[in-house]
Formats: sequence, C-alpha cells, structure tokens
Amino acid sequence: MSELRQALNERILVMDGAMGTSIQDLKLSEADYRGDRFADHDGLLKGNNELLTLTRPDVIRDIHLDYLRAGTDILETNTFTANSVSQADYGTEALVYELNRASASLCRDAVERYLKEDSSKPRWIAGAIGPTTRSASLSPDVNDPGFRNITFDDLVLDYGLCIEGLIDGGADIILIETIFDVLNSKAAIYAARKVFREKGVVLPIMVSGTITDASGRLLSGQTTEAFWASIRHADPVSVGFNCALGADELRPYVENISRIASTFVSAYPNRGLPNEFGEYDETVEHMVTAMEDYVKSGLVNIIGGCCGTTPEHIRAFSEMVEGMPVRQPANNARVSLLSGLEPFSIRDDSLFINVGERTNVTG
Repeated sequence: MSELRQALNERILVMDGAMGTSIQDLKLSEADYRGDRFADHDGLLKGNNELLTLTRPDVIRDIHLDYLRAGTDILETNTFTANSVSQADYGTEALVYELNRASASLCRDAVERYLKEDSSKPRWIAGAIGPTTRSASLSPDVNDPGFRNITFDDLVLDYGLCIEGLIDGGADIILIETIFDVLNSKAAIYAARKVFREKGVVLPIMVSGTITDASGRLLSGQTTEAFWASIRHADPVSVGFNCALGADELRPYVENISRIASTFVSAYPNRGLPNEFGEYDETVEHMVTAMEDYVKSGLVNIIGGCCGTTPEHIRAFSEMVEGMPVRQPANNARVSLLSGLEPFSIRDDSLFINVGERTNVTG
C-alpha cells in the first residue's frame, strides 16, 4: 500500500478502460464462452464475460496487454459480475471463487509479461467487485416496499468468496465499484475487512459509486456527501465515481466529492451517454478535453474510462496527465458525520440535537 500511496502523492495514475464493451466488439460466439469445459452446460453462456477468463484466457489477456501498453497504471480484473448472485443467471454460481482467483492470476500474468517490455514504473492489479444485480436497501416489488430479495449477510458471504479468490490470485487492491446501493458497498467493505483478518493481509480499498441521473444521487437516494459519510470508515485509498454518465455530466459530482474527501479521488466515466442503439459516439478528443479539465482543476488523483472507452482513450489520458499537478486530499476537521439520504454533521457549535422521534405517531 505504501508504494501505491507514494505514487498517488507524486503523480496522477491512470486506470484501464472498458472490459465489457471491448469484449462485445470482438463478437465472440457461444462456442467461445463454452470452450471444451462447458460444452454440455445447460442454458446459454454467451454474455457471461467473466467465464471467458476460463474458456478464452487469451482474449482477456490480450485486452489487458492492450491497456497496459496504452499506459495503464491500475489494471482491473475481469470480475465485475463474478459473484454468486450474478452468476446464478447462467447456472455458474459454483465457479465464483475460481473465476476471481483465475482472473487475478491472469492479470498478474499480463503485468509480468508487460514488465518485460517496460519496467519503468510499477503496475497494480485492482480486484473488481461489482454491485451484483440485487439491492440490500431497495425493494424490487413496488407493491411491497419492505421486501428485500437479498440480505446484508448474504452479500457479505458472496463478496467474501470473491475477495478470497482475488487475493489468492494476486490482486494488489480491492476495488468496490459502480455502487448504486450504498448498503451493498458497506457489505463489501465488511467482507473485505473480514477476509483481511482471516488471511492476515491488508490490501488498499478503492470505492467508486455511480450517479445514475441528473438528480445527483445514487440509485438508493444518497447525495455525494452522504455517500462519503457512509463509507469513509473504511479508510479507502480512494473514493470517486464511475459509469452511468459521461465526463461532462459527471464533473459536478466529482467536484463535490473532491471538496470533502480526505483521501484520493478517482473518476472513470463512460464514453459519453450511449445512443439509441446502445453505442458510444463521443470522440476520444472530446473525452480527453473533459478529463483534462478534471486534472487542471485539481479534482482527481486517478482517472480512467468505463463503458465504451478503449486503449486509445487510455493512451491519450496517459499522455495528458504527464507533469500535471497532483490533487491533495481535503484536510477536514474531525467531526461526527452521519448520513441518511443526506449528510448530517455534529460539530462543537451544534445546538440541541434530537435523536429519534421522526416517526412519532402523535405528530
């Protein structure tokens, strides 16, 4: 962790770009996803991108190497949906540990190969933990707001298995990303700390939320400040936002988190908003200009790309950040910072604070 923090104090680091859309561009067949091992598997497997780590490791390795050659400092594992909840859609939930371990190991192999070409600076492997397809704080049934189709404990068990695999495969960082429900992310944080204790290791944790629309809130309703209040106990090496929005639309929320976060800040937005065909039209030049504004304004320590971005974007980002000044984490006074959907701070000058009574039936 000390080497990573030292690098973040000295320069702006660059994450890789999209894995999912890079795979989509290859137009792989059902046979690619099945390979020999899953030739007789019941049900379709096409679309289970994480499974390609086992059936077409050459494809995933080549994508990793393309990003490394483009200047990536932090390489993400191909594990965004390598959790039991998501893998159950394909009947492959029994493979969760193996998928995570193999993906981290494949990343490690790509890094070792690339370091033989260029060892001028270190590269780190971020074990990606996606949000799953279920929410611990939102009901999937509009007629039953109190219903949940997953519990906090379920998520802890699921995430814990993922994190064990990532650590055993050689990940340097645990990346909890694309957070739409902060309670899910808290389960992932809890799981990571639990696994760290059991294994006697501590890896840096990166936390990245996603703002889903112009409301400026996560899907579970929290503002950027409330999001930070909810996860700062994890002492993450970085906090930030990714996915959903393009760089232009995401900027004000990155600015908000940058103003208050007493840690490093990351941003890896989509390549603009997708068109009606689900494709991305924004040019590399436009996105680089937008991200350059992030950098020159001192908002970020880590930049990268999410859906639609390519090695071409990452190469341009890597060239753009050369010699740019580094953002310093906010130096906030230690106060009691709480959150519901919005933050609530208790300071020395706070007056009488009534705890509870919000649902007093007598009004």
